[in-house]
Amino acid sequence: MTPQLNELAPDFTAPDQTGQIHKLSDNHGQKVLLYFYPKDDTPGCTKEACSVRDNWQALKRAGVMVLGVSADSQQSHQRFVAKYQLPFTLLSDPDKNVINLYGDDGVTLPKRISYLIDEEGKILKIYNPVQAATHAEDVLADLIY
Repeated sequence: MTPQLNELAPDFTAPDQTGQIHKLSDNHGQKVLLYFYPKDDTPGCTKEACSVRDNWQALKRAGVMVLGVSADSQQSHQRFVAKYQLPFTLLSDPDKNVINLYGDDGVTLPKRISYLIDEEGKILKIYNPVQAATHAEDVLADLIY
């Protein structure tokens, strides 16, 4: 079942590109952009990641923590981060536990969908579909209400 607006975002634990374990609930007290994407270093996913990278300072000023999630390995994430100088966290979910928790069927590649989560862990906005090239700008525009 896909999480809905104003519901608590399902908590999870997953490793990032360096092997550090992250738990969504550890970010209580700050906004989180939780974005799911199909595959590292593919055209659409690179556009989306670079949109976030290019707007990183504005997202930080807005108090947003960014967590990208795909089924790619930690090593794949390391290469992706290095190649495009991504300053945010990518979570590795090869068993698709997090992906399935957020309503994806887990059979094919994860779909491109994002959740903007508030400081208390509630879902403020769901981006589906995501406009990869302008995703960060879209999030920032929604934060100015």
